[in-house]
Amino acid sequence: MYSFRRLALLLVLVLPAMYAVQAESSSSSSNPAAPTAAAPTQGQAQDQAQPSAAQSQPQVSVQARIRARREQRRVAAIHDVYDHRYEGYVGAGYLRTHAGTPQKVNEYNWNGGMTRYFNERLGLTLDGRGYYGTPFVGLNFSGITKPAISQYAVLFGPTYRFYLQPKYSISARVMGGYAKGNFSGDTNGFGSTALGLYPDGSTIAVSASVFAEYNLAPNIGLRVAPEYYSTAFGSTLQNGLGFTGGIVYRFGKQ
Repeated sequence: MYSFRRLALLLVLVLPAMYAVQAESSSSSSNPAAPTAAAPTQGQAQDQAQPSAAQSQPQVSVQARIRARREQRRVAAIHDVYDHRYEGYVGAGYLRTHAGTPQKVNEYNWNGGMTRYFNERLGLTLDGRGYYGTPFVGLNFSGITKPAISQYAVLFGPTYRFYLQPKYSISARVMGGYAKGNFSGDTNGFGSTALGLYPDGSTIAVSASVFAEYNLAPNIGLRVAPEYYSTAFGSTLQNGLGFTGGIVYRFGKQ
């Protein structure tokens, strides 16, 4: 009888505890814990990076297209200006050279010519020019101190444009040819050699220049050309320095 009471008391204590444990377990399974924030995985980082790359790619493509169109316009403008078969020019210039021994003289000139271009850069030039000056020969028996002299030349040689832009260009030119000098025409019959000037005659002439052109229109430009000009009157070499300048007209598309 005593044992039965003890067993009943134990059941009274254990049954409520088992019921409480079972209720707590049911509550935990029906309400799962909220997931905790975690660092993004490698795949998630790649997914986030892909939109940024996709956004920058169109910007790069647009800039590349703009640069390409700009370069196409520049090339087309250069072709429009320099794709002419012929180029004519007229102008004037200045030369500091020798007219005798030891006289030096300032000479002023006219010049004109024509260039036949075979492409946008390379051409052949035919040039004609005349020089005029009055060298000071000093006091002498003739009473003539500044006689007028003149020279004329026909030159031929290659021209090459080595820098091209739509509005301007830089070119080089080398020419050689024939020159004729008149040094005695203003000496009243005394002759040029008597006044220390070179004798009248013909000789070779050489010209080398680097010139720049500024384009007012596709077929019209302005030119300035610093120049070295050499002749051989009196069996001596005259090394002259000067420049020419003038207007250029282009015609005849290639």
